[in-house]
Amino acid sequence: MEARRLSTVYTSACPLNCWDSCGFKVTVEDGKVLKVDGDESHPITKGKICGRGRMLEKRTNSGERLHYPLKKIDGQFTRITWEQALMEIAEKMQETKEKHGSTAVLHSHDYANGGLLKNLDQRFFNCFGGVTELTGSICWGSGIEAQTWDFGDAYSHAPEDIFHSKNIVVWGRNVARTNMHLFQALQEAKKRGAKLIVIDPIFNATAKIAHTHITVKPGMDGILAAGIMKEILRLQLEDQSFIDQHSVGFEDLKELLDGTTLEEISRTTEVPLETMTELANIFCDRPTATFLGLGMQRYENGGNTIRLLDALVAISGNIGIAGGGANYAHKQVGQSFDIPSLALPEKKRQHRYFTMMEQAEEILSAKNPEIKMIFVTCGNPLTQVPDTNVVKKAFSSVETVVVIDQFMTDTAELADYVLPTTTAFEEEDIYYSSMYHAYVNYGPKLVNAPEEVQSDLWIWTELAKRLGFGEEFAYTREQWIEIGLGVLQEKGITLENLRENGHLELPVDSIPWQDRQFKTPSGKFEFTSQRAERKGLEGKLTLAMPRESTWTNASLSEKYPYQLLTIHPLRSNHSQHYHVLTPEPKVKVEISKNIAENLQLRNGDYVRVWNERGEIKGYVSILERGVHANIINIDEGIWSKYGGSVNQLTSSRVSDNGLGSTLYDCLVNLALIERAIVN
Repeated sequence: MEARRLSTVYTSACPLNCWDSCGFKVTVEDGKVLKVDGDESHPITKGKICGRGRMLEKRTNSGERLHYPLKKIDGQFTRITWEQALMEIAEKMQETKEKHGSTAVLHSHDYANGGLLKNLDQRFFNCFGGVTELTGSICWGSGIEAQTWDFGDAYSHAPEDIFHSKNIVVWGRNVARTNMHLFQALQEAKKRGAKLIVIDPIFNATAKIAHTHITVKPGMDGILAAGIMKEILRLQLEDQSFIDQHSVGFEDLKELLDGTTLEEISRTTEVPLETMTELANIFCDRPTATFLGLGMQRYENGGNTIRLLDALVAISGNIGIAGGGANYAHKQVGQSFDIPSLALPEKKRQHRYFTMMEQAEEILSAKNPEIKMIFVTCGNPLTQVPDTNVVKKAFSSVETVVVIDQFMTDTAELADYVLPTTTAFEEEDIYYSSMYHAYVNYGPKLVNAPEEVQSDLWIWTELAKRLGFGEEFAYTREQWIEIGLGVLQEKGITLENLRENGHLELPVDSIPWQDRQFKTPSGKFEFTSQRAERKGLEGKLTLAMPRESTWTNASLSEKYPYQLLTIHPLRSNHSQHYHVLTPEPKVKVEISKNIAENLQLRNGDYVRVWNERGEIKGYVSILERGVHANIINIDEGIWSKYGGSVNQLTSSRVSDNGLGSTLYDCLVNLALIERAIVN
């Protein structure tokens, strides 16, 4: 008779870079993760998790995982020992530093894992002497910088504050797909009487539960905000007290608004005049909470767009009040930790920065020194960085590329060394997200990693020993976590308490800017940004439009008449899960109904989408309802073997404030290749 197996359920946490940062319950049996569920005791996520979180069981148990170090020899990957891998990589690093300087090494880091100790890669490269680092963000960089110009930082209201809101505007953010616990809060707020308005080019799942859905031409959200502000001023609904006492630069904004007409704004945004009047009254019927998405800041005018939305929230009197806010990011959360003590920035002796978006072009053009070596951690730039064809050329041109990953990604395929690393369930860490709520979650080590797989921390520690600064890594994992917690331990947020409770709330403001003390140079909300002017950039708000649009480049839009969006996939966190999905994924080309009618396309048709940067092929899915005209969407993150990344079409240009991507600032054309077979 077979012995009965015993399973144990552990409290854990999601490591994914996501708004919700969920609490987990993980079932383990005979040293193997069997199932991932939600932790019903978590105050925010309350036992509900998404498919991306559940998919972490498949990632951990997948037969495609890398189990030992690999070296590319004569174009083929060959298994090598850890000793050989570490020694050769350390020797190449030291040789590169001696011949060319430490900034001949590029560290390409993204955000695949939200663990606190993932910051230790920064410590390693700082102790090495400083390398070429990436600045800005493909994901949310324009908006972060924009709110820093306006408020001094990017803070959001606590999740429960939504129940103080009379009106809720969700602008460019499909929370049903990307922020499921806010979606649940919206449903509850509706039951309590709040009015819900969704502004988005696509009639998405969040729009389905709204009282009102307003479509806007992609990239014109800031112009729409300007129209609403014009109506607020015409109707004399503005919060003059806030403007007079707690802001600077309002006259510049007023002059900007006086220089255009509502008719012009209606033409460019493709939003009716009466809709702007309706929204003016809604915003000033306080308190109105505004939740801003990431897509509308992924244009060349992206920073200015978020700044115009911030200005709208400010003049309508919704800053620093319960139930209000321009809710974009929640950076107070990450600022609670002692990242400098983990990263040791004072150790770097040299430094150089490339923007995350333009890293490929920078690699190809770098001089004094050239890039001789690349380390890739927590990322898959061959899929995620814009303009894939240039990225591939750049990474292929470098002498030595080292990738630390769990799978043979598109980027790993190009590497010279691939080092296998652990999943979240195979190492202890703590997790948080500077996006929605202020809880830090504990993630214990639940199972052993397979065969020769090692953690990132182990890899950095062993390389540090071989490079002569091993003493900077001579700490236990417990000690590392305690270093990162810093002064939080004085407030009861200790590793011991996290192990016992599973999650603890960080001490952040539930209603930011309530004291009207802003972190700007003036100490006030800045309609005209002094910080921008000190950087030599335009501090005044403008009515800028996307680079690739009918209004700014008529000849380009005639050649490429469709606006391409590249939203987050439903079942994968960026590119992380595509290889473990069933059925095998394929490229889905979602199109507006008018495109289908004009080109006589039907669902399932095989089409080509292209522009001057590249092309991608996939299968048509018609967006039937409430979608703005001439829009195509292809979800981001798809690996080359499943049809290729949509970033073959996107531009690596940076946004207006220099710290964000222009992924959505992208025009394309489309043509039929093959008709779908109709049964």
